Amino acid sequence: MMTKYADKPVGPIELVPAERSQESVLANLLELYIHDFSQCRESEIGADGKFGYAELPLYWSDPDRTPFLVRTNGKLAGLVFVRRTQNASDGEIVWDMAEFFILRGYRGRGLGTHVAHEVWKHIPGRWQVRVMESNLPALTFWAHAVSTFLGEAVDPVRVERGGDCWQVFSFQSKPPA
Repeated sequence: MMTKYADKPVGPIELVPAERSQESVLANLLELYIHDFSQCRESEIGADGKFGYAELPLYWSDPDRTPFLVRTNGKLAGLVFVRRTQNASDGEIVWDMAEFFILRGYRGRGLGTHVAHEVWKHIPGRWQVRVMESNLPALTFWAHAVSTFLGEAVDPVRVERGGDCWQVFSFQSKPPA
């Protein structure tokens, strides 16, 4: 009998700050992320066969940006990019979940929720999570991740920017007691 990969439990999960020497690893994961995202948002692939991510170098030169790698059982499982920016709904300075990607084979087993919670514990403060309205699976995921972190539901605010419609979850993360 064959066991589906998604039925296998997730082992120890690590959220590891990425180092400059891992930039090519992040760039490779970003290609997969942008490919997944192209179902919801038009993404142009370059002549070199890559989507590219122009802001990647900023994650080592801008102190308001932090890249993380996600590992489980010592294997790569995704990435997380956070940054300080203006809240999309009220203009206040917040932490923003700029990019969040879990490889398909690890989805649906709680890894993403665990990682999001670890990020919010690791970086306390005011947060926003922006989700494209057209990305229904992501809306469901983030509503669950935020509500289980806070112990209560948080209603997102609808924001329209540059022709895109977003649902923005805003909340406060407190340092662990």
